[in-house]
Amino acid sequence: MNNKDFITELSKKTGLSQKDTQEAASILVKAMGKCFEDGHDVQIPQVGTFEVRKHKERVLVNTTTHQKKLLPPQVTLHFVPEPAIQSQMTDKEDVK
Repeated sequence: MNNKDFITELSKKTGLSQKDTQEAASILVKAMGKCFEDGHDVQIPQVGTFEVRKHKERVLVNTTTHQKKLLPPQVTLHFVPEPAIQSQMTDKEDVK
């Protein structure tokens, strides 16, 4: 599902115009992005949690050349679905 399809479907379910739905979705994504930048997790009830994970810097060694490379610290985003969503996802995979 692309953004246009998502906004159309959400617009139908909320009763808002597509323009208003697009603006609301944009505000939501920007607010979530700000939380992630600040290092905060975002929990959406009945859906799941977006967790900000911080990784320390580390040294990688090329096994062939034995050359060392410093990998800088990284911040990644990880999604943990609610148990009900998780079970729906695994049920669909079993059908395939």
